[in-house]
Amino acid sequence: MTTQKNSLIPVLEQIERDKGVKKDEIIKMIESSLVSAYRKHYGKIMNVIATIDPETAEIKAFLVKKVVETVQNPSEEISVEEAKALKLKGKVDEEVQIPIATEEFSRIAAQIAKQIIVQKIREVERTSLFEEFSGKESTLASGSVHRFAERNMIIDLGKAEAILPVREQVRRERFNLGERLKILVLKVEKGSRGPQILVSRSHPDLVKKLLEFEVPEIADKIVEVLNVVRDAGFRSKVLVRSHNPKVDPVGTCVGVKGSRIRPIIDELRGERIDLISWHPETEKLIAGSLSPAKVLSVSLIKDTKTAEVLVSNDMYLLAIGRNGQNARLASLLTGWNIEVKSEQQRKEDSAKNVETALKEISVLDGVGPKIADVLIKGGWTSAARLAQASVEQLTALQGIGEKTAEKIIESAKAVMTERAGGAPAPKNEEVSGETPDITPEEAVEEPGVEEMPSAEGLEKQEPQAEEVAEDAPQEKGE
Repeated sequence: MTTQKNSLIPVLEQIERDKGVKKDEIIKMIESSLVSAYRKHYGKIMNVIATIDPETAEIKAFLVKKVVETVQNPSEEISVEEAKALKLKGKVDEEVQIPIATEEFSRIAAQIAKQIIVQKIREVERTSLFEEFSGKESTLASGSVHRFAERNMIIDLGKAEAILPVREQVRRERFNLGERLKILVLKVEKGSRGPQILVSRSHPDLVKKLLEFEVPEIADKIVEVLNVVRDAGFRSKVLVRSHNPKVDPVGTCVGVKGSRIRPIIDELRGERIDLISWHPETEKLIAGSLSPAKVLSVSLIKDTKTAEVLVSNDMYLLAIGRNGQNARLASLLTGWNIEVKSEQQRKEDSAKNVETALKEISVLDGVGPKIADVLIKGGWTSAARLAQASVEQLTALQGIGEKTAEKIIESAKAVMTERAGGAPAPKNEEVSGETPDITPEEAVEEPGVEEMPSAEGLEKQEPQAEEVAEDAPQEKGE
């Protein structure tokens, strides 16, 4: 046992320096295990204690018994005569420690020490790994494909392994064993065999972290990534803002000849990235969010937080994108419900609105074809609106006199009264409810609707976005 005693302490001291495992903790664990081994040898009911000298590693073990006049339980008691024979100093009802020969336990002690040391080192490594990775949630990590577990991927991070579940994968991506990739750390939990690390390739924050990695101005807080929305594998839209008026946020993220954005696109296997410059005016922000399409005008309906966007006929498919992808991502990016219409669709809708309005007001007394045309151009497109009009408002329109105005208002009030009572409207049974308003040219602007500057005005504004993607032929609908 001498060699073992002399060699154990240096080993424990080396482990304490390298692994951070305290020598005293290991010694206490070895002592506890030796007690269990002694009890198994002498009997489980025996009261055994064991100690290890922290300087020499010498093992000492004792049976603890109570001194009594008459022994009734030999496992726990010892007579006064027997205690004197063993040269133990102890009075009646006092406990004495009877030395145990430890030579026969030398091999057991060595095995126990080895097992405990290995176990403790593993526990410390697992704890340190968990502490290291638990602070890396929502950060970028790099690893290689280690193996496949059914449809899940196991990623080797060097010190630990991470799980890339199928729900966090991009369905268009395919990886081979050993292939390197970047992932986003989502969650770190304690496990029996070390930290359980969950990572993602489809999360929008992956694009954000890749931008932070490639663009120093983002790390320096000069440029800020406000929002990222993503259809993983196909297209991402990134809203960026500059806190320095001399720094263009989009150009900064793109880099010279795409030197900064290109590695990100390559890492995402060709996914398109639209960089959108933030603007304080909502109309311009929404127009830019539909990049790469050019927008003619944007009208906001604030009550429903809806944006009606007008684009040219040849830009319509590009604005909505394949299966509505571009418009949907723009809605998510801005927080507005975006409805895209082409010029042709606007004309068709306006024609339908004019036709409906004509049917609505033609049933009123004093309204002929010419008066109806004047009223519609003036924005008076429904009986309900005319019933609330004043004579002065109608006579302000060309061709309508005071008597005609009074007759129209009275007739409109009568129609609304009949509708409220369930009676059919006069002259035209198809008329019911209010019709959509129409502008003097084609449609009337509703209260609360703000019209964006003209197409020429938009074109003169600063570019709101820049699409960076592969130089591939433009597919229909994108």
